[in-house]
Amino acid sequence: MDFIKELEKLNITLNDKQIEQFKKYFELLVEYNKVMNLTGITDMEGVYLKHFYDSLTLVKAYDFNNNINLCDVGSGAGFPSIPLKIAFPNINVVIIDALKKRLEFLNVVIKELGLENVKLVHARAEEASYREEFDIVTSRALADINIGLELCMPLVKVNGFYLPMVVSYDLGKNTIKELGGLLVEEIKFYLPVESSERKILKIKKIGKTSDKYPRSFAKIKKNPLR
Repeated sequence: MDFIKELEKLNITLNDKQIEQFKKYFELLVEYNKVMNLTGITDMEGVYLKHFYDSLTLVKAYDFNNNINLCDVGSGAGFPSIPLKIAFPNINVVIIDALKKRLEFLNVVIKELGLENVKLVHARAEEASYREEFDIVTSRALADINIGLELCMPLVKVNGFYLPMVVSYDLGKNTIKELGGLLVEEIKFYLPVESSERKILKIKKIGKTSDKYPRSFAKIKKNPLR
């Protein structure tokens, strides 16, 4: 399968158990997508390369072989955290999502795949009680990176990283600095089956985020930091 070959280019090698877990994940995604809106991509190649592989490209920004605490904000159908957990079972994962039905699906995935140390939190990111607790916080395909930064940076511990996955973005000049961060690197790449450029921003938390952030979501949306 192209998926396995492409992962080798990322220096990721899956054992038989992990390959079976991805297979089961794909089957559950397609099955549950019939009754809830999880993804517009349901063909095998699309799911494996546009969802699973794409999620695992985070290894371009960080070494997940260590025992770390990772938070996935607005995970949706489990991307990127579930593929990361399958490939790197050593990591501890917290998934925060405001939609209960998506979390119910993820709970089935976690049980069916036998994943351990994955916690599901039904909350909005600005309401979650995990201030500066995570080595890595990530989010995928947020509409406005400046909103994502205010929601996610308060969750990152000092010297940890926020790793948003984006296609395009318009980053406010002072947003990262205001929230205690520093843009270390912009990693650009292409998926094997798409011509559009993808990006991972590697943002290091170099100082504590002021207690005034995050604001309420209504205020964040109305007046994002720029």
